[in-house]
Amino acid sequence: MTRYRPPQQHASGARPPQLPAELVPDHVAIVMDGNGRWAKERGLPRTEGHKRGEAVLFDVIEGAIEMGIKTVSAYAFSTENWRRSPEEVRWLMGFNRDVIHRRRDELNDMGVRVRWAGRRPKLWRSVIKELEVAQEMSKDNDKLTLQFCVNYGGRAELADAMARMGEDVASGRLKPGRINEKTIQKYLYNPDIGDVDLFLRPSGEQRSSNFLLWQSAYAEYVYMDVLWPDFDRRHLWRACEIYASRDRRYGGAVPNPVVDTGEDLSEDPAPVTNGAG
Repeated sequence: MTRYRPPQQHASGARPPQLPAELVPDHVAIVMDGNGRWAKERGLPRTEGHKRGEAVLFDVIEGAIEMGIKTVSAYAFSTENWRRSPEEVRWLMGFNRDVIHRRRDELNDMGVRVRWAGRRPKLWRSVIKELEVAQEMSKDNDKLTLQFCVNYGGRAELADAMARMGEDVASGRLKPGRINEKTIQKYLYNPDIGDVDLFLRPSGEQRSSNFLLWQSAYAEYVYMDVLWPDFDRRHLWRACEIYASRDRRYGGAVPNPVVDTGEDLSEDPAPVTNGAG
């Protein structure tokens, strides 16, 4: 068995809650929101919030390993983030590239498998290179999968999947009548990564922001009124407790208890008329 470096304990000495293994979410999606507002509240440039957010993400990753979570998807840069100022976009591109380069050895030592989800067009080649290097060096790790979503959008992922499916239909490799939900799953960016169980968004905002739309169809959503730079693994653990308290029915339901009225239900009911003769 591969020996990985255990996660460092939280500075407070806090330990994760003891939840039954079946109630711990396998896949947690996180919208890392609130960096800009955190910096603004302190009279700092927006970039300072992003810098603080890096340490938060890695504290959360360690907390996820402690909790027994198997996959964390982190929304690092969306397809809509290109609308920000050119200065911030350039800074974010360089920052994402450097974070991956700076942290990949640490992640690898902890047994984290890095995966990238997103579009290649427009994304800096240097960012793609760092992502691909991190993927390759960590491909055999099995402690936790960290899906970095960079230049990612849920609608973009579905559009790209439909385009590839269309190509296969046109070439005869795929029959339209055989397309189902499992078929669509195979055309997503990382089809081997399962559905989201817990969709977690700090910052007080209550929307999905185009993140993992297909994968989150039956996720439990937890919104927390704390900005991402003030977040840490204890907030993740609290979200897991909320998740564990929910009743996940996936569209089904337990029948309500029926009171015996003595009525004979073995016969078809008499037809109902509107009283017209």
